[in-house]
Amino acid sequence: MNYHELKSECYQANLLLPEYKLIDLTFGNVSVCDRGQRVLAIKPSGVDYAVLQADDIVVLDFNGTILEGKLRPSSDTPTHLRLFQAFTGIRAIVHTHSRNAVAFAQAGIPIPCFGTTHADYFYGSIPVTRPMNIDEVNSGYELQTGNVIVERFKDLDPLAMRAVLVHGHGPFAWGASGQNAVENALALEIVAEIALKTIQLKSEAGSISQHLLDKHYLRKHGEEAYYGQLR
Repeated sequence: MNYHELKSECYQANLLLPEYKLIDLTFGNVSVCDRGQRVLAIKPSGVDYAVLQADDIVVLDFNGTILEGKLRPSSDTPTHLRLFQAFTGIRAIVHTHSRNAVAFAQAGIPIPCFGTTHADYFYGSIPVTRPMNIDEVNSGYELQTGNVIVERFKDLDPLAMRAVLVHGHGPFAWGASGQNAVENALALEIVAEIALKTIQLKSEAGSISQHLLDKHYLRKHGEEAYYGQLR
C-alpha cells in the first residue's frame, strides 16, 4: 500500500499546531484516517515539531498494528482509534493542550456558548467529560480516555459538536480533514479565551438564545447553509 498522501496530509496538519500556537513543547498530535483502507496516520510520540518530517508519520490499521514507520506512534493513539471507531463521520482528530481550553478542562467546566463567534463553529456549549476513576487511569488509560469521550457523546452528535474537553486533561477536536480538524481546534481555543474574558467581565453572563444559536450554526452547516461560496 502507498500511504504517501495520507502521511502528507497528517504531516501538514501537525505543522499547523505550532503555527497556530495551539501547542507547547511536544504536546499534542493530529491523526488522519482512510476509512476505505481502515488505516490512520498519526504523529510519532514525543518528536519535536521543529524536526518532524513527513516520513516520521506512523501508519497503523484500525486494530492498532503498525503498518509503516520506524518510530513509536503517539501515546494518545488508542484514544484516536476509539474515536474513529465510534464517530464514523470524521476523518481527522486533533489533541492539543491549548491553554484556555485546558483551563476549562482542568476546572471541569463546559465552555458556554455566550455568542455568535462560538455558534458559528459549535452547536451549543463545549461538553466536558466526567473525571476518570482510578481503575480507568491505571488500566488502558488512553483507551479509557476515548471511552469517556464516547460516553459523554451518548446523546450528542459529533458532527454538530466537533470538540470535547477531557476532565483534568485537555481538548480533542475533529473534522473532515486534517486541516479542518485543526481549524476546529483553533476555533475551540478562540472561543475558550473569549468565554474566560466574558466570565471575568460578567460572572453571571447567560448563553445566547436558541434561535440565535440556530441561525449562526445552521447558516454555516447543514443542507440549508448559505455562508461562504458555493462549490
